[in-house]
Amino acid sequence: MANQLGVVAGTPAELLSALLAGPPRTVRLGGAGHDPAEVAELADVLREFGHVRVIVEAPDDQAPVRKPGDDGPVDTADAAAVCAADPVQVTAAYESADDECGGLRGAWLRAGQSLIRDQDPALRALVLQTALPADAEPGVRQALARSAAAAPWQVEWVRPCKVAALAVLPGGALVVADPGGGVRVLPDGVRQQSTATRVKAAAVLGEDTVLLLDERGRLHRHGGAGTALTKAVAATLARHPGTALAVAADIVLVGDRMGSVHAFGSDGLHQAALHSGRVTALAATAAPSLAVWTGGADGAVRAWSPAGGGHGSTVSQRPSPVVALHTGPTTDGQALAVAWADGLAELHRPGRRDVLTFRPGPAIRAVAVTPDGALCVGTEETLVRLRPR
Repeated sequence: MANQLGVVAGTPAELLSALLAGPPRTVRLGGAGHDPAEVAELADVLREFGHVRVIVEAPDDQAPVRKPGDDGPVDTADAAAVCAADPVQVTAAYESADDECGGLRGAWLRAGQSLIRDQDPALRALVLQTALPADAEPGVRQALARSAAAAPWQVEWVRPCKVAALAVLPGGALVVADPGGGVRVLPDGVRQQSTATRVKAAAVLGEDTVLLLDERGRLHRHGGAGTALTKAVAATLARHPGTALAVAADIVLVGDRMGSVHAFGSDGLHQAALHSGRVTALAATAAPSLAVWTGGADGAVRAWSPAGGGHGSTVSQRPSPVVALHTGPTTDGQALAVAWADGLAELHRPGRRDVLTFRPGPAIRAVAVTPDGALCVGTEETLVRLRPR
């Protein structure tokens, strides 16, 4: 249901919260192969939300009604079999099971919203790799690695980590900001507390300065020394809160709730109205000239250059708000990572028309591209590093 509505939710309560936070929606239920009694029960529950218009399609009398268990039991301890089986059956089997099956059960239920989609077994194995608990059996890990060999990604590592925002230092080290305002630099940095709480975005300014944007739209500096520019931007945001943040060289970019982007630099202020509704994410590079990518609640990712003026060009458009952006130089050129509110991450690579995608299951909070071309995806529970094959 969450997939159909374009939100991320692992429980009925999370689904309700997601629905109440967004605009009214329409959902279609029923049709061929579904139990009319179960469809009617679900329709009644959804109508109670008040935010959902429910359309129940007439059942096909000729189509058999599918129920979990109709095809026989699934060996829930066999990683390869689980990835290839009917995902509805697997989910039902794990929900009623007591055995953790070497870590497969917890991983499946944690990433279920991604796994329930129609996809190749290799993609399910990839997602399960990223969702396995730390104490998963080695045999399970090895079996999933074999099954995921045909996936377009290779999992390099997974860390249990609460992620609110990501940024990359000039040398390639990864900056991780957690929801409580803690900042650490991976691979071996110690968490340091910042003045920010409920962090929404992070950006690197120089070698030792990280700028943080909190949920109230205020700017915080972590490390380094304050400059006249950062002080001016902080003062501006104290009066007019920002909704997104990025840095390119010595230029600080801020988005607002009206859909405009503001670029603060030594040569003054450049701005443009680029979205219908709130700007939700920003990314930028200063070389060879300032180039900006913006994401909005309208589901658009747009490329904009202050030198070029105008309203920019659309890079991608989906019926879901953008939640995070990051751009970075790689050996092949400038790459762009995008995350959406429905749980999808995209990697746009220079010189390639194909866009690589990944759905971890839980909601994505941040993405980052590293100089060697890897994609880092942060959720409320984990940080995953993926490499395109």
